[in-house]
Formats: sequence, structure tokens, C-alpha cells
Amino acid sequence: MQVVEPTPARLQDALRAWLAVAVPIPALAWASGDATAGGLPLTGTVAATLDVDRFVADMFRAEGVSLVRLARLFVDDRNAAEDLVQEAFIRLARSARRIEDPDRAPAYLRSIVLNLARDHNRRGLVSLRHRSPIIDVQAGIDDELVLREDQLQVLDALRELPARQRACLVLRYYDELGIDDIAATLGVSRNSVKTHLQRGLAALEARLTARGAEGEEGR
Repeated sequence: MQVVEPTPARLQDALRAWLAVAVPIPALAWASGDATAGGLPLTGTVAATLDVDRFVADMFRAEGVSLVRLARLFVDDRNAAEDLVQEAFIRLARSARRIEDPDRAPAYLRSIVLNLARDHNRRGLVSLRHRSPIIDVQAGIDDELVLREDQLQVLDALRELPARQRACLVLRYYDELGIDDIAATLGVSRNSVKTHLQRGLAALEARLTARGAEGEEGR
């Protein structure tokens, strides 16, 4: 009899495989400037001590692919996912002077992407590229990754959940954030986060159980 891991462990495994990728980063175009990022002026201590262009470019090389994959858990269109990531990096540049710990920048970027994806699905954003063509993310990066069948099943089931449940689950089981941090990131109450996590895990487990039963019947 096959031993099935608990749903949280399976979710964490699938998210790490999907998001923590190490594949070649697509072409990067970032406008250089003195104490600016894409023409956006920065002032204060950070502008004097941090090479913002270099910082943002390095962050893009390290996190760009992962962020596009994250966005694709929430939006169906690849181009829309890439647009959201582009906007996230523009906002990172604007906010660089307010980031006290550079190590927190990846989590900050993920929170931006999650909130942009929510707004995209709620209002239907138009393409951002014609407004701010700073970062060019080429299509096709999804073809660079091969996941196990069980990991794909988890991700497919995750995509079927309501967006807020998906966001809470990603922040909890990939970023490993606590309840308070998830609430602050998404702008919701602690009780709301707890509810979304509980319902999301229950729904995910139900979907995976149903898929497992269908697989057994097909053998």
C-alpha cells in the first residue's frame, strides 16, 4: 500500500519544486542611472549607499523566473503573469529606500505579485508593457521545468481554489510566514487568514483524494 504524505507536506514540496527553480533567466533590460531605477528618483540614505540599478537587476536574475511561476498560479495568461512581475520590479525600485533588510526583498516582491494578481483578477488589468518597458521577460520559461506527476496534481488542485485561499497557502507553505505576517501582506485580519488556511487545506485535500480515487479506478 502506497504511503501518502499529509497534504501540507505535499503542498510544500510542490511549491518548492515549482517556485524554487534554477533555470536560465530570460533577457533583462534595465535602464541604468545614477541613484535612479528606470528613471525613478531615489533620495535619502539608500540612494547614497545602494546601487539601485544593480540591486534590482540582481534581484531579477535571482527571482524573476520564480515570480512569473508564482503569478501563473493566479492568472491564466502567461503574458499577464509577466506583466505583473514587471510591475512588481518597478515598485521594488520605487520602494528600495524603504527596504531596511535587502534579504526581505524576495518576500516583498512575492507580496506585490500576489496583490497585483488579485487586482488583475478583480478588475482585469490591461497590459503594462506599453507604459513601462523596463523589464523584458521572454515567454517560454515554463518549458524549462519538469515536475513529478504528483507535484503537478497538487498544483492543478491548488489553482482550482479561490484566489485568497491560494495566496494564504503559498505564503504559509512556501514563504513559511506566520498568521500575522500573512495578514499584513494581504491586508486581511488574522481570523480571515486562519479561515482561508483551514478551508484551503480542506478543499485541497478533498481534491487530491478525489484525484487519487480516480487514478485507482483507472488502473
